[in-house]
Amino acid sequence: MLYRYFAMLLSSALLCCGPALAHEAVRDTGTDPAVVIDRHIQHYVVEPSGAYLLTVDAAKTIVEQRAVQEHGQYYISYNKTLDDVVAIDAYTLKPDGRRVPPRPDQIKDQQEAASSDAPMFQDTRLKIIVFPEVAAGDQLVVRYTVRRNTPLFPGHFEDLSSSPFYLNKNFVLVYDMPASMPLHADAVGFVPVPLSPRDVVPAGHRRYQWRYAGCGNQRLEADAVSYLDYGKRLAVSTFADYADFARAFRANNVLGTGSAAPSPAIATLARQLTAGLPDARARALALSDWVRRNIRYVGVYIGPGGVVAHPAATVLDNRYGDCKDHAALLEAMLAAVGIGSTGALVNSGNAYQLPDTPTLGVFNHMITYVPSLDLYLDPTADSTMAGYLPAGILGKPALLLASGSFAMTPILQPARSRTTTWFDIGRDGRSRFKVSKTASGASAEPWRKTVRETRVAERDQFVRRMLQGLGQKGQGVFDAGKVDSPGKDGSDEYSLSLSGSSEHFLDLPGPSALATTYDVWGGLGEAVFTLGQEKERYQAFVCPAIDAEDETGFRLPKGVRVLALPKSTSLMNGGIHYQSSYARRGSAIVVKRRFTFRHGRATCTPDDYRAMQPALERIMRDLRSQVVVSGR
Repeated sequence: MLYRYFAMLLSSALLCCGPALAHEAVRDTGTDPAVVIDRHIQHYVVEPSGAYLLTVDAAKTIVEQRAVQEHGQYYISYNKTLDDVVAIDAYTLKPDGRRVPPRPDQIKDQQEAASSDAPMFQDTRLKIIVFPEVAAGDQLVVRYTVRRNTPLFPGHFEDLSSSPFYLNKNFVLVYDMPASMPLHADAVGFVPVPLSPRDVVPAGHRRYQWRYAGCGNQRLEADAVSYLDYGKRLAVSTFADYADFARAFRANNVLGTGSAAPSPAIATLARQLTAGLPDARARALALSDWVRRNIRYVGVYIGPGGVVAHPAATVLDNRYGDCKDHAALLEAMLAAVGIGSTGALVNSGNAYQLPDTPTLGVFNHMITYVPSLDLYLDPTADSTMAGYLPAGILGKPALLLASGSFAMTPILQPARSRTTTWFDIGRDGRSRFKVSKTASGASAEPWRKTVRETRVAERDQFVRRMLQGLGQKGQGVFDAGKVDSPGKDGSDEYSLSLSGSSEHFLDLPGPSALATTYDVWGGLGEAVFTLGQEKERYQAFVCPAIDAEDETGFRLPKGVRVLALPKSTSLMNGGIHYQSSYARRGSAIVVKRRFTFRHGRATCTPDDYRAMQPALERIMRDLRSQVVVSGR
């Protein structure tokens, strides 16, 4: 039976692509043959209010034993406040036709792990079906129904779907919509299915349906943009456009209009925090920093009325909230000091494009935009100082809720890393070392926060683990520097140092080779190897700006001779600029490197990657270069 499914995988790929595109089957590097999706029928019956009844009929065959662990259970996600799971029917179908249903205790209900720390703000729960007696060759069958009693957006409906990377024999999405609610769609890899005489559509409804028509799948490459940017997906919505979507969002929220009225407590606090600050930008940064440091972030809140934010005064009293709550409080505080702002919806992951049809599926985060300052603030980002944005939000389309228009978050922001490492090598081959690291701009606060949250007793252990990562044994001391958050001076630079000793650093008398690259917690070499980690690319990928500088020095013991130094390198290729130098200073060797990368967008294309590969390969050779020494 297993051989039959492997044959089916190949023949289905050829059939769906057709002879002219049969070569695509050869490039199918992502489809996992361990599971076959026999059917997945997802059927919505939507009411004029936006409420709906969802029925899912799914069956999949376990082809390989390795899939049992991951696929031996099925997860039904629902919202405790908005939904009811009204029916579940499931069983394991054995090859001999025997059906084995789960026992009552094998259908569990639990809160989604991501929201376990804040249940009142995240009502998402999981029904977990644990299939019994699962083995390779079995088919797992489930049919369930979920009733959405309260829509996220009253009078509207939206959905976003894609298919997992398995052989899909019958993947169909069906939407029965009220005649008064036309459904807009943006379909890639899904084809419309015409109505047949056998279809029964509820009275007063119109049926829209699509079948997944995808062929092969390419594996997801390292740091690739979201599959939703380029892959096969279906976005459907009753919203005519994104301005219509923004209006519906505003109707459910207390923010986004730019006119949130601050409470007396909020107004008093905002004025205290900004007293004496020279201008509007300084005041905005101070308020955003206060919110991110003092309001604890918890999961997405969905209330009885759909997508809502708590009143700003409540957020201030509770001292916690989701991203909408942070934005509501910051908007009110800004208003208290005469600064207008608006909520802005963005994607905080790797999605850089939006479907033509508006859907909440891509928007997973809200930040704040101050139009008068052209300033974006993320008051939930506790590891990003105000004035900067988390890297995942750079270069993203932002839907401004007050106007319903689009803007673009900044592509570049200052962020620099400098590392100086010195090794004093003894005649016995041991070394004493000191590493000094300085991060500035957007990269300073993440380092500061990481160190601040590492217990003092564990910091020296970090040095030991760092040495192990470099293939060294030894011990050392971690000097954390000033780990409190920057003050009102707006300091955006952070420095720390590591010092200690390592064993067997150099084999003497030699001849021996000294590596010239020692990546210590995010050095220049790590940045280069991360950028060039794929041999070739077929997908656009995230390529953030890089500004890194390393200096590595070796003080050699008396009598050790330098037999060979690598040649210096200098190159410019598009947005890549790299320089390295190797010099003798008496008994010491000093290696200096500087690497910068700038691109006009937040993402790079496969063509961009092919163009930069020769430079990256040359830089990697330089990073792997060695100094050859010999002792007496």
